[in-house]
Amino acid sequence: MTRIIRYAQGDSSLGTFVSALSDCGVVMLEFGDLEGAVLDGLRVRFPEADLIHDPAFMQTVLARLSQLIEHPEAKLDLPLDLRGTEFELRVWNALRDIPAGRTVTYGEIGAKIGSPREAREVAEACGSNMLAVIVPCHRVVKKDGSISGYRWGFKRKRALIEREHRALFQLA
Repeated sequence: MTRIIRYAQGDSSLGTFVSALSDCGVVMLEFGDLEGAVLDGLRVRFPEADLIHDPAFMQTVLARLSQLIEHPEAKLDLPLDLRGTEFELRVWNALRDIPAGRTVTYGEIGAKIGSPREAREVAEACGSNMLAVIVPCHRVVKKDGSISGYRWGFKRKRALIEREHRALFQLA
């Protein structure tokens, strides 16, 4: 059965993003625009799907995701359609358990999922995450606590961490 995935581009203070929605939920939120690597990634990741550029259909979803980017500590009230390997899904679910405003190391995520010696593989799973901010790989740092790479740029990662810290301290 062919599945339909609708997608569109949105805007946020951290730049343009593209989101896609299957009949099961959000399958993609990536920073970038509809040209180039982001759209190619959507085609590669979902070769069996009919991809439909549908800004009107996606309008409400884009607005909610833009709000999430502004307030990454908020809970998202949209269903997700996570797709990955068993290992990636374990990593991504562990990432979703990290409280906003907190950071953990790649090794800590590895230990949490029962693979304490697989920090590099955890980093690779973070790099293959297609749900920026929703699956908060920005909350993972190096063993020494410093900010490490981020698929969508170091500045975005730092901005997301800072937004969460500000929100956490405002609530305290």
